[in-house]
Parts: sequence; structure tokens; C-alpha cells
Amino acid sequence: MENFARLLKESWTLVEEHRERLSSHFYARLFLLDPALRQLFPVQMTGQGDRLLEAIITAIHTVGDPESFDEFLRALGRDHRKYQVEAEHYATMGVALLDALRSTAGDAWNLEYDQAWRDAYAAISEKMLAGAAADDDPPYWHAEVLTHERYGADTAVLTVRALQHPLSWKAGQYLSIELPRHHPRVWRTYSVANAPNDDNVLEFHVRAPGAGWVSGALVRRVQPGDLIRLAAPMGSMTLDRASERDILCVAGGVGLAPIKALVEELVSYNRTRWVHVFYGARRETDLYGLAGLRELVAAHPWLSVTAACSEDPDFEGEQGDIADVLGRYGPWTAHDCYVSGSAPMVRSTLRVLAADDVPPPHIRYDTFGEL
Repeated sequence: MENFARLLKESWTLVEEHRERLSSHFYARLFLLDPALRQLFPVQMTGQGDRLLEAIITAIHTVGDPESFDEFLRALGRDHRKYQVEAEHYATMGVALLDALRSTAGDAWNLEYDQAWRDAYAAISEKMLAGAAADDDPPYWHAEVLTHERYGADTAVLTVRALQHPLSWKAGQYLSIELPRHHPRVWRTYSVANAPNDDNVLEFHVRAPGAGWVSGALVRRVQPGDLIRLAAPMGSMTLDRASERDILCVAGGVGLAPIKALVEELVSYNRTRWVHVFYGARRETDLYGLAGLRELVAAHPWLSVTAACSEDPDFEGEQGDIADVLGRYGPWTAHDCYVSGSAPMVRSTLRVLAADDVPPPHIRYDTFGEL
């Protein structure tokens, strides 16, 4: 297994800097092999290749950890049911992927790399198919938008109710959203911002500073009464109820969403663990969830919240990036740590926790962008 993992990672370095070419070749080959597959993808393919590559990268980096490898791929197989992917499509995708890898790597590609990727893809497709086959839920849920509240020009908090079938999730997980009316067949992932409930109601926090397709529509165009689609929940940034360690939560911007969900779940049962939430943004107006967190602090003595702004000198709380603020407190060595936010914010926070000698198994994180 060690040699197998080495071959995958070593061969990936040959194509890593040419992701756009790899993606373009993959899809061109895929649609040439089976033109009917084109209708499963959005009209505009911008960003589609990035998600493919993210899945590949995650898979090859977890191949040395059989439990994580299996869990990730089974969840990925369940998730891909929303694309209407059938078992026979996996073989076609495998041919297209190997062809794209060979073409992009060029003369540096060898038979060992080729066989390693054949074996890896066989394992990947087998586990994804097993995950899809074992799922009794629908490929996706129809949901109705119940409420929609704007915070400033680019942030919105909305609630939706899953229709027809119960939707089960765990606090800290994320799922994909499609807006058939605005951007059909385009899916984007968002963390659920509330703990599970019997009403099938989910809350999402969305920020769209630019013209992002799905996020932009969720912030600026979606209204109560609209119908959207939700895919199967994924992610492992969930609470370890067996742990007796205190808890540290670090949130940046709309990274508050899964942290809020975790705190809500703790409210339902926690009596013995101290919970410290660090919540940061650029300006005080971006701390849209601070009032709600303070209400929870007033009701639960085991909870504390420290807020910080990095570009608002008039803010009466902490000043600076949230990772730097976190470093002024601690130590966090004996805590379960949960981190959610932009990729730069997560990277900075992980460095602070590493410097504090927090064991990696005690850290779970979620990013809005690549690490």
C-alpha cells in the first residue's frame, strides 16, 4: 500500500501544475467516448473541472488511510447520484481520466504509474458504486425557500424546508444546492447552519462578493416560495460525543455556518464541556451572526464568544485576523478544535494550533476554497 500511494502522489506531481489542460482533455475525451454524457453537465463548464480535480486530489491523499479513503468515496458515490451517473458511466470516465493523465504528463509517464492509476480508479469506482447502491434516499431533495434575509450587499441567510422525503444530516456537515430555475445542473456546496430538527428545515449562510453563479443567485435573486434542490449531506466535521475534552471553534465570515450548527447541537445535551467560539471578519458589519451567538452565551454559562475584526479600528472587540487573536489565548492542546472559513483563514489557524502542539487528530476543519 505504501508503494501504491507513493506512485499515485509521485505521478500526480507531473500534472499538478497543468490542471486546466488535464481537465479540458478529460472532458473532451469523455464526451467523445459518450456524447450522451454531455447532457448531465451544465451548459457552462466553468469550474466543473476544479471539482473533478478536488475529488481526485482528496482520493489520492487518503489512499494510505483505508478508513478515510472508504468513507470519502462512499459519500462521493452517494453524492454523484444527483448527476444521474449510472454504473456504466464509471468505465467511460476511467478511460477518459487515464487518457488525460497520460497526455498531460507526457514522456515522464511510465507503466508503473499507469497501472497504479488503473488499480486506484478500480478501487475508487467500486467504492463509489457501493456507496450509491447502499443509499435508500432519493438522488436529491426538492426544497422550498422559507425565509431570506440580506446582510449588507453580499451576504444572505436563508432557510429552506426539504419536501416529500425526510433529510437527515449531522451538525457540521455540508451539502450541494442546485437552482433549476436560474442555473440548471450547476451544484455548489454549502454548510448547514443549524442542528438537525424534526421540521426538515435547513439554514444556509451565503456570501457572494462577486458574480458567482449559484452564490450570487442565492444572495440576490432567490425569494421565499422558490423551489431549489438539495443533495446528500457530506463531511466529517462533526462532534465526537464520546470525547470529554473542551471544545474550540474558530469561524471566519460565513464559515460561521457549521460552527453555529455545532453549538446548537451542544446546547441540546452538553453540561460538562467548556466551549470557546472565536468569530472573525473584516468589519463589524460582517459579523452578522454575533448577536445570535451572544444570546446563546447569555443562556449557557459553558459557552464563550470572542469576536475580532481585522479592518475595523472602531470595533470594540479584538483587533486583528482571527488566527492571530486565537494565538493570544490558549493553550488549546487539550481541546477538540473545529475550524471553518476561507482557505487562507484556515491555513493561518492550523499554523497557530500546530505551534500550540494540538494533536492533528483533535482538529477538524472545513474550507471555502482550496487549501
